[in-house]
Parts: sequence; structure tokens; C-alpha cells
Amino acid sequence: MTKKVPPPPTGFREDSELTEFWVVRHAETTWNAIRRYQGHTDVPLSEHGKLQVQALAERLEGVKVDAIYSSDLSRSMDTARGMAAVLHGQPEIQTDLRLREIDVGELGGLYLPDIETHHKSYLEALNQDPWNTRRPGGESMADLYDRVSQSFFDLRDRHRGGRVMVVTHGGVVRVAVSLALGGALRDVWARLSIDNTSITRFVLHSGGGRLLSFNDAAHLEDLSLEDEDVQVP
Repeated sequence: MTKKVPPPPTGFREDSELTEFWVVRHAETTWNAIRRYQGHTDVPLSEHGKLQVQALAERLEGVKVDAIYSSDLSRSMDTARGMAAVLHGQPEIQTDLRLREIDVGELGGLYLPDIETHHKSYLEALNQDPWNTRRPGGESMADLYDRVSQSFFDLRDRHRGGRVMVVTHGGVVRVAVSLALGGALRDVWARLSIDNTSITRFVLHSGGGRLLSFNDAAHLEDLSLEDEDVQVP
């Protein structure tokens, strides 16, 4: 049975001009769990992450979308597969490399203490200009914004009047929010907290967008309670 979902907003443009996006951050990986920098490194889901995918799938069962796109990295693809299997019509997953996480270059595989020890000059530059400073051998937030925004613009034009599911990474969700609110959000992007398997909804048209919901992870509430039950004091 197809579930009812919130309709796109009305009152500022015709629905046929809007593309609605449901942007989902991938489930927890083994490196997320230990706070290790990932970037483009292909890291598998943790056991807890697999449970998150199940919880997300239960929430989205029967929801109808016109298309589903994913980053090609396995943590996104495995999350997308769990969703696509239960969506109305089981849509085919299409990949877009532009939906990858920010490229952290030489920081991949490191922990924050490692970076503080071996990349002090980078951290100093980042403090001075967090938007334009590139990770050593990688990308800046400005680079990520340019790459990801073009992907969303292409999907907007390809699916006008439709609903598109995008399975991706935390940095890409931040770009989605900035597109919805109409700016690069240079001063606030670092303060946006994006939970694994959270859903962020927004609409986009040729003149701008609107944020509908942000970081919705209500499907993980029961999972969190189960985790608390097995914790050792």
C-alpha cells in the first residue's frame, strides 16, 4: 500500500515547476562509529548502521518517488538498496559521482588528534577561511558546493513536478540546505548537525527553493531506546 506523504508546499509557484527532494544521509559506517575521517574512502556500514537502514526502510515502505539517486560509495549505495527495495515500484538506483562526500585528501583515515599534530597549518588556514580552505590534497566547502549544486540543478530540471530521493553524505546535505534557503550559508554550514539516515526535504525551482524539513530521524527513536537497554552501566 502506498503511504501518504506530505505534499509539496503551495502558494509560491505552481507544483509543476517544483522538484521535491528527499535527501537521506547514509547509515553509520565503521569509521563513523570511531570518528575517523572518511571523505572518498569507501568504508562499509557498521552493524548498527545496518539496523538503521532497516528502521529507515520500515518508515519509507510504500512511499512513491519518481527516481532515486545515490553517491557511488558503498555506504550510500547499501543504504539506498535498503530503501529502494521497499519504495513503491522498487525504483532503480541511479548513481551520480557528484553526490559523493567532500574529498578530504590526505586526511582520509585520520583521527582529529592526528590532524591536530600533523596538519597544523591546514587547521590554521581553515580557521581563517573555512569556506575556501582545501583539505590537503582534497576539496574545500566551496568546491563541494559547486559540484553538488550542479547535480541538484540537473536533477531539478530532469524531474520537474516530481519527487526525487537522494542518498548521500553529510556535506551534501549541507549543500542541499543552502540551496533550499537561497545562499551558500558560509557562516552556518559547520553548525548543521546531520544524523545518519536522517531525511531532509526541500523543493527547488529555477528561482530558488524552500526547506520543508531538516534532519528528520524519528525512525531511529526506537532503535536508540534498544541501544540504551543493552548498555552496561
